[in-house]
Amino acid sequence: MNFNGTRKGLILILVCIAQFMVVLDIAIVNVALPAMQQDLGLRQSTLQWVVIAYGLFLGGFLLLGGRLGDLLGRRRIFLTGLTIFTVASLVAGLAQSAEVLIGARAVQGFGAALLAPSALSILAVTFAEGRERNSALGIFGAVGGSSASVGVIASGLLTDGPGWRWIFFINIPIGAVLIALAARFLPFDMVDSGARRYDAAGAATVTGGLILLVYGLNRGVDHGWGSATTLALFASAGILLAVFAWIESRAHSPLIPGAMLRNRTMVAADLASFLLFGAFFSFIFLGSLLMQQLLAYSPTRTGVAWLATSLTAFVAAAIVGARLASTVGVKRLSITGFVLLTLSVGWLARVPVGAEYPTDLLPAFLLAGIAIGLSAPTVQIGALSGVSGSAVGLASGLVETMREIGGAVGIAAVSTVLITQTENAGRTEAFEGFRSAFMVIGVFAALGALVAGFAFPSAPQAAGAPVDEGVVVTGVAPAD
Repeated sequence: MNFNGTRKGLILILVCIAQFMVVLDIAIVNVALPAMQQDLGLRQSTLQWVVIAYGLFLGGFLLLGGRLGDLLGRRRIFLTGLTIFTVASLVAGLAQSAEVLIGARAVQGFGAALLAPSALSILAVTFAEGRERNSALGIFGAVGGSSASVGVIASGLLTDGPGWRWIFFINIPIGAVLIALAARFLPFDMVDSGARRYDAAGAATVTGGLILLVYGLNRGVDHGWGSATTLALFASAGILLAVFAWIESRAHSPLIPGAMLRNRTMVAADLASFLLFGAFFSFIFLGSLLMQQLLAYSPTRTGVAWLATSLTAFVAAAIVGARLASTVGVKRLSITGFVLLTLSVGWLARVPVGAEYPTDLLPAFLLAGIAIGLSAPTVQIGALSGVSGSAVGLASGLVETMREIGGAVGIAAVSTVLITQTENAGRTEAFEGFRSAFMVIGVFAALGALVAGFAFPSAPQAAGAPVDEGVVVTGVAPAD
């Protein structure tokens, strides 16, 4: 099906709104965490699971979501994921216990796992590879990169206003409108009516392994790293991940076809995505706690403080990143973004006890905004470079998976350091604990710069020369 300019613009708006909701709900809980803790009686170690449960289920099932989009139709999976996400948001807003809240967040993550790769793959097959797709991905990346910090702003305003439950309730009218518009404007898919195979076992084992891994990081603080409980969790995680690898090697339709791993640009982009968002989501998580717990910021003031990151991220991605991606190249832009993020984290790691926003926080927030604005579109461009239309759902799911798992692992690592060093500590000692946690984020960002420098090829893979991923599926035809 051919799309005229107006139809393409409408599709771009719809998928950007979907991406905005998915990423927004990773960050929107951050400022509201202290209010949730007080209202529901959550322990400090439980707080991270309000964030991580969403990210783990989102990351764990993204590959399956991308595969389902290729097999059953991206429009159908987009609408299914959006419906699940919206209903789970209602349950989360009504939650009266930690168990219900965390469970609803997990279901939200599953709905987002269907929604996110479908949105990205719809964009990829609508816009031709090259300058047209890069421009669309620049806008898409700008929305994704800035929505995390917009989520923090919205979280502060809603928590101080009608209450923290509205950070979930607000998804309901937006989701309902988006469902209606998507049903009206998204084109129907042409899908293969033959045999369809789904690697549900692979999705379940990789998700279970990652959950146990992150839970092991969390429990290591309470029980000790050498305790039987911690070691058992790590061993179980290793077994499940090994089973996942075994399933993938024998599956008729694996989540990750081995041939796809020969696309060097895609693999480098996926690794970069893991480290980029592991650093950035942790940066927002830790920065929000720092401002409220140690600097006595209100939720609204905390949210507004992140406006500097939101605006600079959007401008950098939509204006600078989109234009330079085709000329400067993915490698150089990605390195630049990671270096700026490392500098940002280093600046915040030196925050003094009597920190002032203009001198001690603002420079770091501005640098972080530029960093994510440059890097977010480049990892998406790289992840889709040279991928054929029949496997674009898988490639979309893979880069989104690495983003969410990176965020979950990053937040777990930061929380582990923070809890270890700040539990029962005085205010001065607590600042030292936050500095140590920021250094963990700095390691993620510095490793990202190394990956970008050594893993990305010097020149992007030629457009129109897709890798043969070994997947034979018919999807939506690329737009002219």
